[in-house]
Amino acid sequence: MILLRDLSIFWGMIHVIFLFIMLFRSRYTRKKTLILAIISMGILMTANFAGLLKFGIDALGKVFLFTCSLPSFLFFYLLSEDKKYKFLFTFCLADTVCIWVMAVTNLIDHYLGSGQYILLFITRLLAFPILEYCAFRFLRKPYFELQNAVEKGWGIFSGMTMLYYILLFLVVNYPVNITSRPEDVLLCVLILILMVFNYVTMFFALYRQLLVYRKQQSERLLQEQNHSLEIQLENQQRIRKMKHDLKAHVATLSGLLSAGKHEEALSYIQQVKSEIDTFSGQFCGNPYINAVLVHYYQKFQQLKAVLKMDVQIGEEALPHMELCQILSNGLENICDTLAASPEEKRQVSLYMKYNKDYLVIRMKNSCPESLCVERGILPPTSKAETDHGFGLSTIKEAAERLDGDMVCYTEKGNFVLDVIVRVK
Repeated sequence: MILLRDLSIFWGMIHVIFLFIMLFRSRYTRKKTLILAIISMGILMTANFAGLLKFGIDALGKVFLFTCSLPSFLFFYLLSEDKKYKFLFTFCLADTVCIWVMAVTNLIDHYLGSGQYILLFITRLLAFPILEYCAFRFLRKPYFELQNAVEKGWGIFSGMTMLYYILLFLVVNYPVNITSRPEDVLLCVLILILMVFNYVTMFFALYRQLLVYRKQQSERLLQEQNHSLEIQLENQQRIRKMKHDLKAHVATLSGLLSAGKHEEALSYIQQVKSEIDTFSGQFCGNPYINAVLVHYYQKFQQLKAVLKMDVQIGEEALPHMELCQILSNGLENICDTLAASPEEKRQVSLYMKYNKDYLVIRMKNSCPESLCVERGILPPTSKAETDHGFGLSTIKEAAERLDGDMVCYTEKGNFVLDVIVRVK
């Protein structure tokens, strides 16, 4: 019946990989990741299973860290989108949980089974699929959200998880398997119980951070909605003012035409047209995006900033909610920067143009020479209020929702914000 024990170990090795793939973020497509994992891990597991059959569980258990854990760590590290503590935590979490299941089922079989490994095989056969179902059903989605939202604290948690992994590995396997060391069983059981409480504590702490992140997202959404309503209100006020001014324009034109000053009347009409275009949308044909551009055009005019705008989009349907978020946050940041700059150095440019299936957005503004931002690094906010500092992160999140990305940097006294989003 030793074959049942060996098959249960092989079964557990397979499900360790399945559990890890559920929780880690690959930089490749799901299909490519699965193909590479099946090929590489298939070779690795086959080699370890052959070693198990030849040398036995005690010998393999002592070197399993080097024959399986470290090679799989290096392989998935190359595939992973996360290269630091997030990856380490995820890897150690999957391995430690599976070692925990193996240890618990081993003890259950040793003390409650018949010694034929039948109970061991059945409990592992059921435990791993149940574990994966629970991970997929309850953990996977919030865990991905946590990885996207929380940047700090992973080092401490990954260190704790790695220590538990090493501790559990040593207690279960050294100097021989735990079932051959009855004097250490109580210690092993206490460690297994303590590990459960510690993981619950860790995930509770991470979940609290997730709740804080969700609250911040809700506050940002409310701010965006409030900002959008303010823009619409300002546009309505401008429209009412424009209707009121039309009476004066008509009176002026009537006087010019009555006096026979046709050229002066034509020139005046062009001036009125230019003014109307400024208020009603010569920037682009999309009404949502145009409302944002009109609003910030007026703000830049009030700041007496030199503005260059090249917006090459029409009336076609666009994901206006995310694009308005990107433009509003980017242009608001520019307004804040220019307001603190000398008037003669207030320069800003906005560029929007299609590149195949993508829309490219570039916002550039003059900034202090002392400001240095490297590509790929979000600069910290200089505002002390707690409701500030989310502009660039909001832009990045909005771009990622549209299968795009954002990068910002400084060059030659300018702050440059580049955004690319998929629109087709």
